Amino acid sequence: MNILSLMKSLFTPASSQTPASRAARVRTGDAVLVDVRESDEWAHGVAHTAVLLPLSDLTGARLQWGPFLAAARDREILLYCASGGRSGLAARLLAQEGFQAHNTGGLTNWAAADWPVVPPQGN
Repeated sequence: MNILSLMKSLFTPASSQTPASRAARVRTGDAVLVDVRESDEWAHGVAHTAVLLPLSDLTGARLQWGPFLAAARDREILLYCASGGRSGLAARLLAQEGFQAHNTGGLTNWAAADWPVVPPQGN
């Protein structure tokens, strides 16, 4: 990730969607839900079925994000974090790269939409 792309993404509006409007797409597999919080934050619970990929890896080496993005090229990517700030940045970065990515706010937005919050699996 180069600094110019990162700076540009800070000033580009992110596409936002509500969890309620996208939950059915996650259930059918047409969209993938991604938690961009850092690994120490996952211990408090994650949205059920969420892929756990920290923002620091997206803006860094992409050791985890690289293979995920290669596999998710044709799927809608729904991002969340603690409050929506980091997921907004991730949505903007991914949109600049041609992905259909949307900020869905924070984990509490998913919980408010009756999406289960569960302990992280295997992290």
